[in-house]
Amino acid sequence: MGALIHLNERQILVIGGGPAGMMAALTAARQGGQVTLLDRNRKLGRKLRITGKGRCNVTNDCTPTEVLQNVPRNSRFLYSALSQLGPSDVKSLFEELGVPLKTERGNRVFPQSDRADDVADALVRAMEEAGVRVRTGRAVAILTENGAVTGVRLENGRRLSADRVILCTGGLSYPDTGSTGDGYAMAKALGHIMEPARPSLVPLVAEDFQGLSLRNIAIQVKNQDGKVLYRDFGELLFTHFGLSGPVILSASAHMRDFEHTKYTVEIDLKPALDDKTLDARLLRDFQQNANRDFQNSLNALLPQKLIPEVIRRSGIPPEAKVHDLTREQRHALLLVLKQFSVAVIGPRPVRDAIVTSGGVRVSEVNPSTMASRLVPGLYLCGELLDVDGYTGGFNLQIAWSTGYTAGCWSVWDE
Repeated sequence: MGALIHLNERQILVIGGGPAGMMAALTAARQGGQVTLLDRNRKLGRKLRITGKGRCNVTNDCTPTEVLQNVPRNSRFLYSALSQLGPSDVKSLFEELGVPLKTERGNRVFPQSDRADDVADALVRAMEEAGVRVRTGRAVAILTENGAVTGVRLENGRRLSADRVILCTGGLSYPDTGSTGDGYAMAKALGHIMEPARPSLVPLVAEDFQGLSLRNIAIQVKNQDGKVLYRDFGELLFTHFGLSGPVILSASAHMRDFEHTKYTVEIDLKPALDDKTLDARLLRDFQQNANRDFQNSLNALLPQKLIPEVIRRSGIPPEAKVHDLTREQRHALLLVLKQFSVAVIGPRPVRDAIVTSGGVRVSEVNPSTMASRLVPGLYLCGELLDVDGYTGGFNLQIAWSTGYTAGCWSVWDE
């Protein structure tokens, strides 16, 4: 066995240098704990630095109750953590750390600099000032004696002793940043039950209209019974595998049962126009193109790559003269424009997701402290837990709140 390295007395060891881990380490150190943060990457916050396309949607400027309304899975578990550190507290903290913030559409909060690095670097500086010791290494097992935590074993065989271990290694998304499921394996080895890891906020596998980007469109997600599960407005991208873009990532969080349910994304290509106004627009365009073939009359209305598919779905012969089109044919075209449906085959793999749904069963974690109910001295937080939210800063808020709670109580708990 490797040599036993004794850290400071009453040592708190945080495994994982993502947002939850850095928040936990900073909080524990500020509360007087002797804290070591262990991460497999030399540069902390690798995933945090690429969130929000490198801009970092820090939180959402809303109440804790509104956060819970945007957490579709196990939201009640977060009630206490959000009471301890809510969105307004997060905003105040980062302002205190020298990161001025701004609020954009949907109450999304970003650094004024639009630089995710500024958020991560501020946390690193604050941890250093608070006395957090940072070590590079990969933990592979949490050590216990008489059922209670005593430290961790590293991949190289060495051991670190600790009185408290805060486990926050993330999920399975973006594995290149270090999120490879290590925390799942360590928690499971201690008896925790893992809910299956699934992708959330993820692109969707569907029909291929590769390279086509649509702006200012509206979508609604329907299940196989025709029930509308979600609506959104914004940008959508057709890729070589199907659908992506902001509205699709948000929509994917509402598609959680592909094993038993089929989903359809219905796109309104002209959401600014109601049926009457769009029909008047079609009439005007048709009058201007009266002597053209139908297939050559839609260039002002649609992207070139989408025209053949719209024509096919309308059932109108491409070579038909525009002046010969009937009212019924014009109505058929209108329906295609307002209800362009795409059948979803499934989500992309979890490695392509922004967030992992699933993880440590929350009934086995004390929601007021983030302490394991099974292993004294063990705390779990962040994406490792079976809790996830929609887009808009809610998942980072979950990380901040659970990390803060674990950091506090790892010091306070007897």
